[in-house]
Order: sequence, then C-alpha cells, then structure tokens
Amino acid sequence: MTRRLVVLAALLAAFFPLTGCMEVEQTASAKQAGQTVKRDTRAWDNEPLAAGPKWTKGDRGSWENQIKKRQLAQNESVRIGN
Repeated sequence: MTRRLVVLAALLAAFFPLTGCMEVEQTASAKQAGQTVKRDTRAWDNEPLAAGPKWTKGDRGSWENQIKKRQLAQNESVRIGN
C-alpha cells in the first residue's frame, strides 16, 4: 500500500509541473459566444463629463484641442514657467 502511494506521489510530482506548459488559445470573439459585436465609439462623439474638460460633441477638432491643452498643462516646465 505505501509503495503504491509513493509511486503515485512520484508520478504526480513529475507531471504536475507539465500542466502549465499547455497553451490554450484565448480569444474574445463575440461571434463565437453567439453575441452581437459592439464597436467602440469615437472619443469625440461622447458627451464631455460634467466636471471634466469641455469639447463640442461630434467635433474632432474641438476634442483634439482639449487634449493638447491637457497635455500642455501636465508639462511641469511649461506650467511653472521655466
């Protein structure tokens, strides 16, 4: 009985590390799950947040200008005047 237990433990110890070697394909396809595919909207087509920066909904240029202003505000050298 103990010999069987030792052999079983040795086999498990030998094959346990190999279980992590199998590569399983990981896809997030909605078609495979039987769902409809929902596409992302463009950033400038969303409503601006109430407490956040403002841009005109649907206007790409307005949205890009707001992004440029935010990036300039995050630059410490420009912000403190060096």
